[in-house]
Amino acid sequence: MAEVTPEQHSPTDSTKDPIRWRILIVVLMAIVMSLISVSVVNVALASIQDALDASQSALQWVLSGYALTFGVVLVSAGRAGDLMGRGGFFILGAALFTLSSIAAGLAPDTNWLNAARFVQGVGSGFLNPQGIGLIQQYFQGSERGRAFGYFGTTVGVAVAIGPVMGGFLIGLGGEEFGWRLTFLINVPVGILTIVLAWLWFPRPLIHKPKSQEHSGLSSLDPVGALLLGLGVLAVLYPFVESNPSGRLWLLFPAGLLLFYLWVLWERWYTRRGYSPMVDLKIFATNSYRNGSIIMTLYFLGMTSVWVLIPLYVQQGIGFSALEAGAVSIPSALLSAYSANWAGKRVNHYGRKVVIGGLITAVFGVVSSIAVVLLHEYAGVSVWWLLVSLAFFGLGQGSVISPNQTLTLAEVPLAYAGSSGAIVQTGQRIGTSVGIAVITAIVFAVLPRSSWTVAVSIGLLTITVIMLLALTMAFKDLRDRREKSYLSVRQ
Repeated sequence: MAEVTPEQHSPTDSTKDPIRWRILIVVLMAIVMSLISVSVVNVALASIQDALDASQSALQWVLSGYALTFGVVLVSAGRAGDLMGRGGFFILGAALFTLSSIAAGLAPDTNWLNAARFVQGVGSGFLNPQGIGLIQQYFQGSERGRAFGYFGTTVGVAVAIGPVMGGFLIGLGGEEFGWRLTFLINVPVGILTIVLAWLWFPRPLIHKPKSQEHSGLSSLDPVGALLLGLGVLAVLYPFVESNPSGRLWLLFPAGLLLFYLWVLWERWYTRRGYSPMVDLKIFATNSYRNGSIIMTLYFLGMTSVWVLIPLYVQQGIGFSALEAGAVSIPSALLSAYSANWAGKRVNHYGRKVVIGGLITAVFGVVSSIAVVLLHEYAGVSVWWLLVSLAFFGLGQGSVISPNQTLTLAEVPLAYAGSSGAIVQTGQRIGTSVGIAVITAIVFAVLPRSSWTVAVSIGLLTITVIMLLALTMAFKDLRDRREKSYLSVRQ
């Protein structure tokens, strides 16, 4: 095993390291584990409610608790990996995720289950930024695009098989034990991930930061981590709480204030010669700033599609849970295919790949509106959603991974983990806010109209948000052309 730390690699050395593909395999295994866990739980909620006599609020926290802790620890964990070794924190995240999966699978009541889900979120929050940082570190140029393409393919496959696997495990174990299998299935994958990471990742897995004026605890910027973590918590909490009170919404502006204080602190911390949690100079880089905004807007709209469509086909049409899951399978599989295709071409075509993906995804959403309306007023089969959502999936695969590649292309390797985590935090906030707002619009329309009208308005709202993301993508394309023109002139 190589006796070097990640930071001892130069970009040239690490991106030619023959172990890079084995590292990618381990990263993708962990991503599959964490993503399948999310989609499997969605299917298992009804069984959990029956088996543990769970209240609606407790059931909501089975989903929300994971999302909350995941979003809160992302950036801090990413920065810790940048400074102290990504491999060690990756293994720590995998261990936390695996142990909490055991705890969730053996939970005697909802309090135990939700505590385990909180820890699962922390484990996933440690895993994800290290995975992105490792890809940044070990892959460069066209290979990096391919690696992120494989990353996107893995996401698509995991999303596709999650609901099917959940249904199979619940059928295998029955209503009482089947939902426990949806958590315990993570255990063998988690153990294998930890073993392979221990064997294949460069040593030492944890190391001291480079020699610098300020080291130790100050190098981790604990005050910055606390301010940002509390800010994310305050912003997300009202949106993940099932029935937020009026006072609870005061947390949202408090969270924005904490973000502002975090920025002021990071600037002061940098001026004092310390290593900040996030190098705020990266936001002056057009590609990073534009890409982060594109991703936040995209997730603000995109994720709600997979909330509204299942609600519509089950409650509006009368589909079973299995039929509702089947509607998304072609979309997920095409997303996996297009992520791989786009990953191989993003370094050649650049932002045009993302623009093409966004246009295709918008077409898919608009086509889905047409299917919903035609089903109601012209008797067209609702199964045409398989085709319209297939376009959406095709576009989705050409947006997420290629945008990740382009957004992080100019980020310094020393901040790869924390910078990638900032992008993911934007995704988490966009997801939570988008689902809360768009579903609120649908349920506000529903008492006065039909499922057809309510879902159509929800999908139209998603279309508008995605068009804003498309506008930002065109802006980034223009910025890149101007930068290229100026470099030629000079």
